[in-house]
Amino acid sequence: MENERMVILGGGLAGATAAKTLRAEGYGGAVTLVGAENRTPYLRPPLSKELLLGKADADSALVVPEDWYGDNNVELVLGGPASRIDPVAHVVTLASGRDLHYSKLLLTTGARPRTIPLEGADLDGVMTFRTLDDSLKLQSLLKGGGRKVVMIGPGWIGMELAAAARAYGNDVTLLGLEDVPLGAAIGPELGRYFQKVHEEQGVGFRLRASAAGIDGQDGRATAVRTTTGETLPADVVVIAVGVIPDTALAEAAGLAIRNGIPVDAGLRSSAPDVLAAGDVANALHPFTGEHHRSEHWANALNGGKVAAKSMMGLDARLDVVPYFFTDQFSLSMEYSGFPSLTAGNLPVIRGSLDEGSFIAFWLKEGKVLAGMSVNQNRVQKAIKALILARIPVNEGNLMDPGVPLDELLPG
Repeated sequence: MENERMVILGGGLAGATAAKTLRAEGYGGAVTLVGAENRTPYLRPPLSKELLLGKADADSALVVPEDWYGDNNVELVLGGPASRIDPVAHVVTLASGRDLHYSKLLLTTGARPRTIPLEGADLDGVMTFRTLDDSLKLQSLLKGGGRKVVMIGPGWIGMELAAAARAYGNDVTLLGLEDVPLGAAIGPELGRYFQKVHEEQGVGFRLRASAAGIDGQDGRATAVRTTTGETLPADVVVIAVGVIPDTALAEAAGLAIRNGIPVDAGLRSSAPDVLAAGDVANALHPFTGEHHRSEHWANALNGGKVAAKSMMGLDARLDVVPYFFTDQFSLSMEYSGFPSLTAGNLPVIRGSLDEGSFIAFWLKEGKVLAGMSVNQNRVQKAIKALILARIPVNEGNLMDPGVPLDELLPG
């Protein structure tokens, strides 16, 4: 190991977890983690939840304490991304000009916010949302209340940010091109449920509408012009229309690119000794036999562990069921499964949407592919087990709250 060096490009959860796993598994060679931000690697879920709402501070979002890196002989290079990868020579060139020779290279470069080419997008008060600094900036804009906030994008992040903005006492309007928010992800019935929760808390919606331009005065945003001809007063405008996997370095290095960096179940890419994990990785999942790219924290956490073991030559596969969660007002939701396989399928509902406590299941050929629980505790383990069982399930029993989910499992 004397001449070995594991290099990790990307300072988020996947990269930091990989570094931690390398040391936990007994790797004694050099480890260098390179992060583009001037921030010690941190978790992203708190950015739109506890941190944004002022219920936690920035240090609470750290993957591991800052001194862990020095204590475990992990070199942390922050504040500048890599500029080039030479997969033949096994060399990474940093923005500073420094060359790092690697034995194995892990790309955890994540994703970048998708933007819209809008007039006025450069005005003060207009922002995207991705980083810890974004969260702190948005908190400073929201926490006094009394602002007019326009949220562009009715996805998971847009809805979480809308809930936080309203919780601070701001006037919030959410724009979306779908008929209902989250419709593409969970279908119209459940999308309308989430919309109703927000409307009951005072969030306004303009659907089948997006931004056509942003007006300003003295360099600050004052209004959003919509594609339907309406003008909405706005002090704060957040563009939350999804993210794009950050594949620029990998593409320039000649790696295969397909909705991110395609990798096998051990997270190995098309280039020898180069792996990818987290948001940027489009990984082959053993359960489905298909590639899936997930932008959620559980994928980054588990991917970092698997990638580290693969880098060490250990047998490891990313074979866990994808999982994510969201908190919006008093609504707490958890989701396990494969959203890409459920498109167009109507969910089977267990419980009551009217009472705000239910589980939605998506099935194919009678087998559970995904399950979403709303305001229900300790059911995700059983949902994941149903998915992994690959057995047909009686829909009547699945819908009946009186039938324990464990009884639907084989054996």
